[in-house]
Amino acid sequence: MPIFAGLRNVSLAAADILIVMATILWCVVALSLGRFRPRAVLRVGVAGDGDPVVDYDNELGTIMIQKMLPLPLLILMGSFVMAEDKPKVLFDFTGPDAAKEWQTVNDGVMGGVSEGKFKITDKKTLEYFGTLSLENNGGFASVRTKAKKLGLEKGDTLVARVRGDGREYTLNLYLNKPLIAFSYRTTVQTKKDEWIEVEVPLDKFEATSFGRPVKDAGAVKPEEINALGFMLGDKKAGPFKMEVEWIKVERAGK
Repeated sequence: MPIFAGLRNVSLAAADILIVMATILWCVVALSLGRFRPRAVLRVGVAGDGDPVVDYDNELGTIMIQKMLPLPLLILMGSFVMAEDKPKVLFDFTGPDAAKEWQTVNDGVMGGVSEGKFKITDKKTLEYFGTLSLENNGGFASVRTKAKKLGLEKGDTLVARVRGDGREYTLNLYLNKPLIAFSYRTTVQTKKDEWIEVEVPLDKFEATSFGRPVKDAGAVKPEEINALGFMLGDKKAGPFKMEVEWIKVERAGK
């Protein structure tokens, strides 16, 4: 386990302050010890042998600086690498305004009668639930974020922790363009009442329009993504429920 692994649940700023303070303290100790005379004498007393003296040149001050001083600097560098490797949280539901970032979009926009709602639970998760209907040419229900810049980059991987009802949902990406019923999506096969983590690289999302593949659309451009969400459209009428704990992004090469 990394020396500072216990700091993962502390804010990055607080962790950095603690690490810098520890580094400074270590340097002070190393420099203080380095004030010993460069040449040290070791005296060993042995019964009946008088007082032998073993004289050696240990360059104590140099040793303290060369051997001890780099260690905290390496630890400090490692802590920054550890922080950089940690996946970035895009959305979670721990804050008081978490619900304000989300909205439902159901097939009522096309004349359907499916019902889909969401709420933030006492366990700080988003629960999406309702009833899918195939009447009036309907058949989909979705929950998605409101439009905002997500700061995604080429090579990113989205990771979502979800618990479903065994039905197949899709994870959708929406663009900052005036396109009707267009999104990039990937399937999410849930396991009934079981938490799973879904990991999908951005370049694995497929362009779709009205639920059908758009073959010449090309890969999604991360800078154009301004919303994401989950959709149910498995053509099976009936109740559904899906829970989301968080959505994170892993940077390429991390």
